[in-house]
Amino acid sequence: MFIAFVTVTVIGAVFNGGAAVIYLIGHEYPKTQADIKGIPRKYVPVLGVLLALGTAGLLAGFAVPVLGTIAACGLVLYFIGAIIAHLRVGSRDIVGGIVFLVTAVATLAVGLAHHGAA
Repeated sequence: MFIAFVTVTVIGAVFNGGAAVIYLIGHEYPKTQADIKGIPRKYVPVLGVLLALGTAGLLAGFAVPVLGTIAACGLVLYFIGAIIAHLRVGSRDIVGGIVFLVTAVATLAVGLAHHGAA
């Protein structure tokens, strides 16, 4: 179980860390996505910070398991919100969001299985 926990957590951290960098460096893709969803561009860096905090929390979960659990829960909620934001404006381009959501759910599930749900 430990190998699965480490593998899934590192994959989740790499995915979300990469996304956080894209959001925080001012890349055009997140800005365009914000425009499509009707979200003001000033919130793009905030979303990047949330992704970065989720990444840091996942990695901190190796030392303090509850932080990893909280971070994984936060990322699950983040990507549910992202998918809803797409659907709200009629966008069906949700495959990326679903991949990230599945990764966050897997990280949460494996973390709970490894550390125990109680």
